[in-house]
Amino acid sequence: CETCSKEEAKYRCPRCMKYSCSLLCVKKHKLALSCNGVRDKTAFVSVNEFTDLNLLSDYRFLEDVGRTADAAARHCVVHSPATKRLLYCLRNKARGCNIELKTLPVGFTKRRENSTTFNSVENKFYWHLKLVFPHCQAEYTLKGVPDDKTLVDILKPYIDPVESDPVVCQRLKIYTASPQSDVRILMKIENRSRNSVRYNELDASRSLLDNLKGKVIIEYPTLFVVLKTLKNDMVVLGQDGSEPAENSDSESSSLSSVEEGEIRDSS
Repeated sequence: CETCSKEEAKYRCPRCMKYSCSLLCVKKHKLALSCNGVRDKTAFVSVNEFTDLNLLSDYRFLEDVGRTADAAARHCVVHSPATKRLLYCLRNKARGCNIELKTLPVGFTKRRENSTTFNSVENKFYWHLKLVFPHCQAEYTLKGVPDDKTLVDILKPYIDPVESDPVVCQRLKIYTASPQSDVRILMKIENRSRNSVRYNELDASRSLLDNLKGKVIIEYPTLFVVLKTLKNDMVVLGQDGSEPAENSDSESSSLSSVEEGEIRDSS
C-alpha cells in the first residue's frame, strides 16, 4: 500500500495508479492528491502501448461526447431567458469593475463548473476560483470567494505553516517551508497566441477584486502560486526583456485558442 506502507495492496486507482489496501487508504490518497479516482480517458498512450482496448475506449468516449453535446444543445434551462439574463448581469457587473468577463459556449468544462455569483444587496462578487501549485502538481477549487478578500488570506489555508490544513500542508510542504517573501501569485494573460503565453504577477496584499481590475477573465480566475527560488517556465510580462508590463485587455486573439482541449473534455 502506497498510503500506509503497512498492508498488502488490494486496489489500484484507475486515475493515478496508486496502490491501496483498504477503503480508508483509498479515501486518504484521494484527499492528499486531490484525486477523483476516475480514469483519465484522454491520457496520452504511446503507439507501442496502444491496444484494441484503448481503441474501444476512445470510440466509446467519442460517443459519450456526442451524446452529451446533443443533450446540452437540447437542454431548455441552459438556453432559457433567465440563464441568459444571469450571464448578461455577471458580465455587466464585471464591466463596471473594469473586468472583462467572458463566458464559454455550452458544453465547455469551465462553463459547466463555474459557480461565480454577484450579490446585489452587498454589491459584491463571490468568485469561483482555482488555485494551481505547479511545484507540487496540485490544484484546488474554491467556491464563493468574496471579492474583497486579500490573496494572502485566500492562500492561508494552503501554505500558511500554522493555519493550513495538515493534509494540504504535507502535500504543499515545499511552499509552507519557504518564506512568504518567495511566494509569487501569477495569472495567465488571456487572448494571446499559444506560442506567446505570458503571466501577470498579482499583489498578494491587495484584494481579489483589485487584482482582477483591468484583466480579461475566461469564466473564472485561475491563480498560479510559484516560488521565486524554484525554476519554472512561466514568463511574467515585463520580465522577459521583450515586452513592457501592461494589461491583458490590449491583446487580441481568438477565444477558441484559450481553452485548448476543452471541446474534447466537454463530456
